[in-house]
Amino acid sequence: MDFNVKKLASDAGVFFTRAVQFTEEKFGQAEKTELDPHLENLIARADCTKNWTEKILRQTEVLLQPNPIDHTGARIEEFIYDKLEKKLPSRTTNAELLGQYMLDAANEFGSGTPYGSTLITVGEYQKRLGTAEREFLQTSATTFLAPLRNFLEGDWRTISKERRILENRRLDLDICKARLKKAKQAEAKAAAAPDFQETRPRNYVLSASASALLSEEVDKAEHELRVAQTEFDRQAEVTRLLLEGISSTHLNHQRCLQDFAEAQATYYAQCHHFMHELQRELNRCGNAVGTPQQSAACPNPVSAAAFPSGAPSPGTRKAKVLYDYDAHDSSELSLLADELISVYTVPGMDPDWLVGERGNEKGKVPVTYLELLS
Repeated sequence: MDFNVKKLASDAGVFFTRAVQFTEEKFGQAEKTELDPHLENLIARADCTKNWTEKILRQTEVLLQPNPIDHTGARIEEFIYDKLEKKLPSRTTNAELLGQYMLDAANEFGSGTPYGSTLITVGEYQKRLGTAEREFLQTSATTFLAPLRNFLEGDWRTISKERRILENRRLDLDICKARLKKAKQAEAKAAAAPDFQETRPRNYVLSASASALLSEEVDKAEHELRVAQTEFDRQAEVTRLLLEGISSTHLNHQRCLQDFAEAQATYYAQCHHFMHELQRELNRCGNAVGTPQQSAACPNPVSAAAFPSGAPSPGTRKAKVLYDYDAHDSSELSLLADELISVYTVPGMDPDWLVGERGNEKGKVPVTYLELLS
């Protein structure tokens, strides 16, 4: 491998000079060029954004994957699949795994037994909860975690790189200022020295060539200062433009927060619905405990109860559907988010449900999926 010795020596010299300037500034032995207040405010705002984005990202990962061992393994797996440019396969959630264990146990004990029948009912609902959780995790990872990571691993790295360059340009500028100051001081000192031609030997006499040399040093230092000032101003503008982009980052993260909250609302509404359904199934089948024939006749996870009979109450209301909902049997009505339906209740009906109508379609709908309008 060929090494450019001159370049290495030059880079080492620049690094050493900057280090000396930085150290002298810290000890108050050298002047420091201050950035304009607007740029300083942008830098402080960017640092604040980076620090809080890291904390929010880290805590969200803990919330979605509370087991630190699983979390570390998941991040490593995501990194490997990302490097291979392959899609990460869906992971089985703990609730899905629990539900499968219950179903396997039911097969072992006998699905016709009271215990086996109950295992099947609870197991199916655990799998539904697990599926809802998996969908929530996938949505959150895509719409919330990924944008935060992209900012830290992309935009912030670019900003940090340009800020380091700006700091180096600032050090070079102050080095040039100090160099010019010393050159002018030497020139002024030489110009103020008395003419010793009559009383001193020739080697003590300030020659015209020495005076010209000092003048050249001043000119050179002034030229280097102008170049350094131009490079510093250019880099300050580049850095400023990047830092002003933090406002766009805030808007993007704001949208991501809204998506995350919506995903949470959908997930918890599904969990609430599934658990009420499970409780209703278990209560309905409770009288079958100890009676194998009745237990076997009790449906597993989805009720096949007849649709509530009776005329609609006079208080028919309009409702807006908040989330998509898939009917679990013929007594229920499937819903699409943002559509409008008519709803009412009938005597003796579960308060967590209403009767919904859409044209000629009619069925039970969960209250938690609706926003009542009138």
